[in-house]
Amino acid sequence: MKILIINGPNLNMLGAREKEIYGEQTLESINTEIATFAKANGIETVFYQSNIEGEICGAVQGVKSVYGADGIVLNAGAYTHYSHAIGDALACVKVPKVEVHISNVHAREEFRHLSVLADNCNGVICGFGADSYKLACLAIKSILEK
Repeated sequence: MKILIINGPNLNMLGAREKEIYGEQTLESINTEIATFAKANGIETVFYQSNIEGEICGAVQGVKSVYGADGIVLNAGAYTHYSHAIGDALACVKVPKVEVHISNVHAREEFRHLSVLADNCNGVICGFGADSYKLACLAIKSILEK
């Protein structure tokens, strides 16, 4: 079982940006932590990050053909709140999908409370830091094993 982990805009700046919200871990260290956790749970991972909306759509669409993955964990960053293009890409692919956020978006600014992606995902996990990704991997594993 393989899961594609997609990170959107500004997540490449983790460890340097808004440490009081996102912590001090870099995206690279988070990805290493996720990969180790996933492997221990029988899951292979592949990682993708882009600041560009269309490239994220392409990664979503290529989940099977490019990445050979069985599911998607997506942290679309700010695109979560307004990218209908990414939402449409998610609707196109028939694999389990979980939207994740490092912070609790519902305890933040009002505009972050709305997700235009959630309707095309199996679920949303937020507020658990890097563990949000790990929980999402376990959720996808559970869906695929049913």
